[in-house]
Amino acid sequence: MSKKIRKPIKKEKDFSGKILKILSQNANKPFNYKQIGAKLELDDTKSRNQIIKDLKILAAQKKIIETEPGKYLIKAVSQDYYEGTIDMTSRKTAYFICDEFEEDVFIPTNNLNRALDKDKVKVYVYNRRKGKRPEGEVIEVLERDKTEFVGVIDLQPNFAFVSTANPKMYTDIFIPKDKIGEAENGDVVLVKIEDWPKRADSPFGSVIRVLGKPGEHNTEIHAILAEYGLPSEFPIEVEVFAQKLDTSIQESEIAKRRDMRDTLTFTIDPKDAKDFDDALSFKKLENGNFEIGVHIADVSYYLEEGTILDDEAYQRATSVYLVDRVVPMLPEVLSNFACSLRPNEEKYTFSAIFEVSPTAQVINQWFGRTVIYSDQRFAYEEAQYIIETKDNTIPVDVSITGESYVVSDEIKEATLKLDELAKILRKKRMQQGAISFDKVEVKFNLDEAGEPEGVYFKISKDANHLIEEFMLLANRKVAEYIGKQKKTFVYRIHDEPNEDKLIAMQTVIAKFGYKIDFRTKGDIAKSINTLMEEVSGKKEQNLIDTLAIRSMSKAKYSTDNIGHYGLAFDYYSHFTSPIRRYPDVMVHRLLQYYLDGGASVDEETYETKCLHCSNMESLATNAERDSIKYMQVKYMQDHQDEEFLGVISGVTEWGIYVEIVSNKCEGMVRIREIKDDYYTFDERQYALVGATSNRLLQLGDEIYVKVKNADLVKKQLDFHFLRRAE
Repeated sequence: MSKKIRKPIKKEKDFSGKILKILSQNANKPFNYKQIGAKLELDDTKSRNQIIKDLKILAAQKKIIETEPGKYLIKAVSQDYYEGTIDMTSRKTAYFICDEFEEDVFIPTNNLNRALDKDKVKVYVYNRRKGKRPEGEVIEVLERDKTEFVGVIDLQPNFAFVSTANPKMYTDIFIPKDKIGEAENGDVVLVKIEDWPKRADSPFGSVIRVLGKPGEHNTEIHAILAEYGLPSEFPIEVEVFAQKLDTSIQESEIAKRRDMRDTLTFTIDPKDAKDFDDALSFKKLENGNFEIGVHIADVSYYLEEGTILDDEAYQRATSVYLVDRVVPMLPEVLSNFACSLRPNEEKYTFSAIFEVSPTAQVINQWFGRTVIYSDQRFAYEEAQYIIETKDNTIPVDVSITGESYVVSDEIKEATLKLDELAKILRKKRMQQGAISFDKVEVKFNLDEAGEPEGVYFKISKDANHLIEEFMLLANRKVAEYIGKQKKTFVYRIHDEPNEDKLIAMQTVIAKFGYKIDFRTKGDIAKSINTLMEEVSGKKEQNLIDTLAIRSMSKAKYSTDNIGHYGLAFDYYSHFTSPIRRYPDVMVHRLLQYYLDGGASVDEETYETKCLHCSNMESLATNAERDSIKYMQVKYMQDHQDEEFLGVISGVTEWGIYVEIVSNKCEGMVRIREIKDDYYTFDERQYALVGATSNRLLQLGDEIYVKVKNADLVKKQLDFHFLRRAE
């Protein structure tokens, strides 16, 4: 049987959306069917009859007014027309997000009128009567959120279609024959939407890049980056510019800085780190206090404003940490060499120097440019060994050098004292209402080809907390120093949690015997911390950790300082990672400018930059999450014959989500696959209920599963239900 060829053009059933758009764009001018037909370039009898019919229907729906026989005017724009964004569902319907509505406005499929997910649109809202959910119709797409999409190309003799794996992209993309390029049937491609003709069922686009064959490792990683509009390499002119920079340490520049090369300094980073943003220095003072320096790579010294290098860094705004690679914000000559605080090398730094008492009180502070010499590079595991054993002989199985070695007594004592002070700082933060999220991170052991050989979990220990506390101290004190001067600055802000989400979370965690205290902000924070401690190590830990994080507002960058709820800080900024975050570069520049006596800069300019950086951070986070999902699916492909113990992490009307205990991979068991009974979804109990047995499958239950399907392109796992864990 020959394959059916799909047709690219399909006539619309009615013209309601077009009519509303024409009338809304000419709000004070009545139109008859002939004028509307002329606007739509339709003059055949069938189309005119359809226009007449649609006009009468719209008038009956009170969307338009018949001002005189046969002439129609749009209803008052101020009453029913709103601007906002589209939030697509996976069922080809959408919700309209607008600040003027307490609840989102439902948009049926036939009312989308070419709007895509996250597009900015004008919507006509109806059904606004009390007790009825408002519904709407897209009248105009004001601004596309994105025009580039990743998908698989299906070649036909004279054209092609590209379909995406994104469940929120409800249409495929039509590609004319002359815009297919070098793509072969079945390739993963990046396409750009160029037009959406009036009578076309699908948007028209062109292939701008062939990414490779579906399921191949590099293809899928590049597809993840392309899906979010993230670059995979630097333009050649940017690389050339970076290579030409003078990265040598000059005596003339040292003379302008505070020279701290003789002060004990070291770094503590992940064992596989290649760029070292930060270092700590330590010195005992004669008065019994300690001088602690937080030294940060002076990226702004090399990254001059207005250059192509700075423009590229700003556009990227962040490094992207995928499972098998880093897509850096800066070229390697800077990120891994010139700016990186590598051991036994002199480096330019921007520093926050604190005089700290034995009880971790900050007595004095100083901010400015410095030059340092790093005496030692530690991995977290090595520093943790010193903290736990008080021993300065690092054994082979902990060492990152491949052999045992002895750390000086001076470095050992500095590490132990910094750990002691960090624990005091951390305790104070918790007492002030900070929330502790030590969520388990899934990591993969990869072979040389980037294939997953095993899964392990990254857990924060004392060495991680040591670095964290002093970075938090520097970030807080820098923000406080400028904030109290009332000058424009780049803050890292975090709003209070969404109460509706917390109430929904309470409903779920109550099934496990936990609760949240809602009386005050402090009580909420305290009870969430208690919850995190209580679930630690239990089967429901990852589920509840995830729910708690989702209930929180998202941290972002802004010039409007509202404080940081999660850290319980009135002032907070990002100062400590300029190699991988552009906001830190902006903070360094502003801090130096104000230290030099500069007047407050334009707030609107920096707010625009903050918004861009927040948006890019969100895209990077999504790409990182997708790369983990991809690697989990790839890992499970090689374990299809094994049984796994899993925990039910979600329940829906079409099945249950199951998270495997041993590796945190999550997949779905379809309701029709569960054969020991006939199950229906009980929304009130967040459970599937057996019709015969009345037995429940609910959140937190343990069951045994086996891989049914591992889809690398969609990054989805489907499981067979085997049995309950008794």
